[in-house]
Amino acid sequence: MPETANKYPNEDLIRNLALLLNETGLTEIEIEENNLRVRVARTLSVQTHLAPTGYAPPATAGVGPGGGSAPASNLENHPGVVTSPMVGTAYRSPEPGASTFVEVGSQVREGDTLLIVEAMKTMNQIAAPRSGTVKRILVENGQPVEYGEPLMIIE
Repeated sequence: MPETANKYPNEDLIRNLALLLNETGLTEIEIEENNLRVRVARTLSVQTHLAPTGYAPPATAGVGPGGGSAPASNLENHPGVVTSPMVGTAYRSPEPGASTFVEVGSQVREGDTLLIVEAMKTMNQIAAPRSGTVKRILVENGQPVEYGEPLMIIE
């Protein structure tokens, strides 16, 4: 076998890693073996999901203009709810001390970064699924989030 044949990864290995990404919900995976490093990553499209039954936002979160928090039952059926696509930690800014991506009242376009969810030491940008105005932010910076947990409302 030619010497260069061992420098390139096996297609089956890459396919298996891609399948593993899909099965686990991870956005990237990297392995290193015998001086060969392979990294497989995928972009994550955020979809809008209904909030799980019984969800109640933290008492201080989600208070915007007009004051007060809406009952959880309103979030479950809200068409503008943006939910977490994974379990992790939510960060509202790209790094400590930096300005937040969005605030209540911010105008966003589809694809704009709303916040980051860190999962397994990987920073996953959560993009706006639609254009509109950020009406409520339901998570605090550094707050743990669950899969399907409402993060914010965009109308």
